[in-house]
Amino acid sequence: MDIDTIKVFVGCDPNNCDLEQMMVLDYSIHKYTSLPVEIVWMQLSRDPQSFWYSNPETGEGWNTTKWPTPFSGFRWAIPEYCNYSGRAIYMDADMIVLSDLAELWAHPINGKSIVAAKTKADMTRLCTCVWDCDLAKNTIPSVTKLRKDPKGHRKMMKLIKKDPALVEPYQDSFNCVDGEGLAIEDIRILHYSDMGTQFSHKHSLNRLSEEGREHWFDGEIMSHPRQDLADLFDKYYDEAITNGYQLDSYRVKPFGDFPKKTQQRYTGNKVTRPEASKSFFSKVFKR
Repeated sequence: MDIDTIKVFVGCDPNNCDLEQMMVLDYSIHKYTSLPVEIVWMQLSRDPQSFWYSNPETGEGWNTTKWPTPFSGFRWAIPEYCNYSGRAIYMDADMIVLSDLAELWAHPINGKSIVAAKTKADMTRLCTCVWDCDLAKNTIPSVTKLRKDPKGHRKMMKLIKKDPALVEPYQDSFNCVDGEGLAIEDIRILHYSDMGTQFSHKHSLNRLSEEGREHWFDGEIMSHPRQDLADLFDKYYDEAITNGYQLDSYRVKPFGDFPKKTQQRYTGNKVTRPEASKSFFSKVFKR
């Protein structure tokens, strides 16, 4: 792999629900990044030759039954996709890049670490991360095994939690979840992570309705608590259109129905819904 080309893998929906997110992410990457970028859109495919092949009717390919999103388990396949060579950045589609990705691309990965990512006391977030594909080879199961196991994604997250030395911590603002109290100018990559409050819904839900289809997220839709971030998405959406980006450039032949974990009881995160994150005990005693 050309070390001067940043390879970005993006997890996204296979039924054209995420076109707005894809366009804004693509535009924002190229707005700031100083090196050439190659984007691989990771979407479920009916093509048996595709790395992302899945056939729910026959049980072939990727088993998405336990995934919360249409792409949850794909991030673990990236090192093998790259033939265990070089580096690769993984991102969810619901991101806005606000800095030069070359900085994240060159982030040190030391010791026994195989990936650079955001770490917290309670969890590691691999929704934006940098893989050292060679170092990951002896830790991550083969794609053949990952595809078959519907709990593979969950198992890998548990493995990372059990052995935090596998993760090289990077600055939190490379994966700023829903703002986290930071000013926009202090955010390197904004992750509008709460699936119920995503800025793209304002555009995608109406479009999908006109197309006679529904969004893959089946939870409650609500407003995001930070209007400045919502305005930022709309600004980049308009800038992308002005600069020649088009939603149809990201459109694929729809995959169709696929099994996944329901989000009907989805509660978001502590940033967007602080009250919902409190326990019943803390609410009763106002703690």
